[in-house]
Amino acid sequence: MKMSLNSVSVTSEPTTIRCPNCGRPGERHHVDQNRLVRTECHHCDYLMITCRETGNVIEAYSPGLYAHAM
Repeated sequence: MKMSLNSVSVTSEPTTIRCPNCGRPGERHHVDQNRLVRTECHHCDYLMITCRETGNVIEAYSPGLYAHAM
């Protein structure tokens, strides 16, 4: 059964981290229901969802840095 990751409820408070793509503040959520870790940045639209147990990447989106940000 395929489940949309957007419909999964996040059960813990987000942790503030530095975005690995742009370096600005981002968030890391631990989704207990599916043992997933969701790392996202609202500044550059970075997203990475990994399995907490295996470290496998489930979904990832990492846009390039914009020219004006350099």
